Amino acid sequence: MTSPTPPDVAGISLPREARPVLQSLHDLFNRRGVAAYLVGGFLRDVLLGRPTADIDLAVRGDAVPLAKEMADHLGGTFVLLDEARSTARMVLPRRRPLQGSGDPGPHWNVDMASFSGDIEQDLAGRDFTIDALALSLADALPETPGRDGDRQPVKAATGLGLLDPFGGLDDLSKGRIKVVSDHVFIDDPVRLLRAVRLTARLGFSLEQGAYSLIERDSHLLPTVAPERLRDELLKTLAEPEASRNLRLMDSLGLLCRLIPELEAARGVEQPKEHYWDVFYHCLETPTQVERLTTRKGREWDNVISHAPWRPSLEAHFDEEVSDGHTRRTLVKLAGLLHDIAKPATRTIEPTGRMRFFGHDAQGAEMCQDILRRLRLSSRGVNLISTMVRHHLRPTQMRQGVDMPTPRAIYRYFRDLGEAAIDTLYLNMADYLAAKGPSIETDDWQGHCRLIGHIMQGGLDGEGAPRKAERLVDGHLLMETLGLPPGALVGRLLEAIQEAHGAGEVATQQEALALARRLMDSPQPQGDSR
Repeated sequence: MTSPTPPDVAGISLPREARPVLQSLHDLFNRRGVAAYLVGGFLRDVLLGRPTADIDLAVRGDAVPLAKEMADHLGGTFVLLDEARSTARMVLPRRRPLQGSGDPGPHWNVDMASFSGDIEQDLAGRDFTIDALALSLADALPETPGRDGDRQPVKAATGLGLLDPFGGLDDLSKGRIKVVSDHVFIDDPVRLLRAVRLTARLGFSLEQGAYSLIERDSHLLPTVAPERLRDELLKTLAEPEASRNLRLMDSLGLLCRLIPELEAARGVEQPKEHYWDVFYHCLETPTQVERLTTRKGREWDNVISHAPWRPSLEAHFDEEVSDGHTRRTLVKLAGLLHDIAKPATRTIEPTGRMRFFGHDAQGAEMCQDILRRLRLSSRGVNLISTMVRHHLRPTQMRQGVDMPTPRAIYRYFRDLGEAAIDTLYLNMADYLAAKGPSIETDDWQGHCRLIGHIMQGGLDGEGAPRKAERLVDGHLLMETLGLPPGALVGRLLEAIQEAHGAGEVATQQEALALARRLMDSPQPQGDSR
């Protein structure tokens, strides 16, 4: 585990790019006589020197109308987060990129929460000590701005400027997640998952008291709204070393309360070629997805360096595709769930051979149920269930020593659509998670050549799936061949398109000639590999 960077407890240095929006907010609060404090994750990340696009504010009074008014005034978007708790978000346009961040995004997320009375009473209701910090917005902004590009220091963190009633600075320095009180998880059980996410994001460890409380209160997890569970799970999967984080979640009694279907996989043996049982194989696969779909460090990884890669794939896996989460994260979730049906399909043949016949198709159906229960978007459900249904297909396309034919590659990309590339990388991750540390280099290189061959045949020079232009349409077929409208015309068009995609026909004349041959043949020949 990477050691956390100790915070600069001698002072707080606000990022230059945050100051304009903070100053605008401060001026608006001042004119309305509203007390406002920087709190939570923003202060924590500033102290740790981490780039952030999120600003957390606690305001005295009702935050919802204030947030709406300020969003209008600053040209942003108002989002109501929780009316009962009077919390709202302003999405404000960003003028400058974050320092040290490759792609900071086009906006700031400014979350505003209400408090009444004393700010320290508000901090006492928070979850972890490292987030129970507060700094008056007035104290955070120096009277004289620094030079452009500077990070302007404000009041000393250990002085009267920063409020730290629960020792959060000490816990930041020691890299530990510690609860504010023993009822934080009872107050809001989603914090059970948030504790794991913070350990993953910051590289911190759980303090023993927090660990014991999570174990005690883990039974409360099913009471949380599905959307909140979904987001915490996906945010945790988005972090590096996903398998370690999933194992922590499991050791705390959370993982199988979140996805009960996984419990049946625990202890289910696999053939001798597999290093782990079904359960730990599922937990291992997301980390292999991370290794395979991340450009950084590939050249130094003696295993991953053999896997096919194109520069365009970095943007492909970084694309947001569901509920604000990236394609890479969804492939990780598919890795966690890809063998979910193995326990239900496990059989032992008279020869002693172990089989899991149909676990891919049944697993896809189980995934749909799980993901809909977690309120994943329709696109996310379809993408993941398609990956799970077809995660064995790249390997099955090969017959003996022969590589898949152009027709097989065309059909693969046609059938899987936007999940085609993702499924190739899930297939490789599945291979690595099956072999574990006992992987044999020659076999792995052969598997990578197979996947590379499929990619070479199915992707264009830009790394996108090839799209063959239609050589003929239904009207031309009917006019040329004297056919009436009907299913035959559709079958002929699909056969021509497949042949075109496989490189077997290239002109309109060749397409029409193929159609005539197919009409004359009672059983048209086609390679199904």
